[in-house]
Amino acid sequence: MSDDKKPYTRPKIPDGHAFHVTTRQKEITPGQFFVGYETIWEPHQKEVPYTTPKKP
Repeated sequence: MSDDKKPYTRPKIPDGHAFHVTTRQKEITPGQFFVGYETIWEPHQKEVPYTTPKKP
């Protein structure tokens, strides 16, 4: 056995794309056990500014 130990490096995972959702891996910081992921949601509906209706 050799004492040549390499520090564990987490593999880079590609972005995940689903319907209206994108998941991407956060940056790896040294000494941190859990890397984590960020979830980006795209809007499902369009927002329209309110206008008062016409009066009869």
